Amino acid sequence: MTKAADLRQKDEAALKEEVKSLQKAHFGLRMQKATQQLGNTGTLKSTRRDIARAKTILAEKQAAK
Repeated sequence: MTKAADLRQKDEAALKEEVKSLQKAHFGLRMQKATQQLGNTGTLKSTRRDIARAKTILAEKQAAK
């Protein structure tokens, strides 16, 4: 789980990369769930929220320009 304070310290390029990697991880988790290989389904929720958190901070930084 990424903290909002940690994400606020990153620049826009790093945030975009973070969102991209989180989306890739979320896709992998969804595939594991579909093939009955995912043991802890709670990771899907936390990954989805991390993506939203990173996108929100990215939007805030872009709006501040």
